[in-house]
Amino acid sequence: MKQISAFLSAFLLVTFVSCNNEPVKEETKLATDTTATTKAPEPPAFQPYNITIVQHKVKDFDKWLPLYESHDSARKASGLIEIALGRGLDNNNEVTVSFKTEDVQKAKDFTKSPDLKAAMQKGGVTSPSTISFIKVVRDDNNLIETKDRLLVAHHVKDYDAWLKVYDSEGKETRAASGLIDRGLARGVDDPNMVYVLFAVTDIAKAKARTSSSELKKLMIDAGVDGPPAISFYKLVK
Repeated sequence: MKQISAFLSAFLLVTFVSCNNEPVKEETKLATDTTATTKAPEPPAFQPYNITIVQHKVKDFDKWLPLYESHDSARKASGLIEIALGRGLDNNNEVTVSFKTEDVQKAKDFTKSPDLKAAMQKGGVTSPSTISFIKVVRDDNNLIETKDRLLVAHHVKDYDAWLKVYDSEGKETRAASGLIDRGLARGVDDPNMVYVLFAVTDIAKAKARTSSSELKKLMIDAGVDGPPAISFYKLVK
């Protein structure tokens, strides 16, 4: 009996130790597996948004700027939030301003208002304003050192056909010409009006590219059916 009791005690001891050790091993393994399979949350999907771009010439940028800034509350009341301000590279009295637009109709009404017309006259605007209401469908807002920009606007016969040609050219080809893709947009009222924004890393290469016969042929192949509007400018805010 003493031998049986000793054997039974030894068996229970081994069983107790095994039962107390085994769950720890399983829990540790489970914790390791859970950590290994946990995925970081995916970033939210890009949501297209509207912006308004205003371009015109001014008599003196330094005099125009404080008057423009003093009109900010009126713009915000119409749902226009400034997101970028640039000066022309070849003529630094050419101004390009972009506004995030909460309500396109309110923005349109504001751009036609007598109040804005008076503010522009007071600020020394010397040319008719080109005002574009557009929907951004691609946007790379990662920080980038260069402040030089190129905005290209043109009309196409078929947006989807144009996009295939544009994408097939590839970012790398454009980058080799000093052009880094930053944004792509379509006209709010005419979706076949296309706007492409680039950061410019090499002005000479970029200008050579925009005037090249190679690009002209590519645009014809893509269905561009009108002369492009090309604006080089430098971001100042």
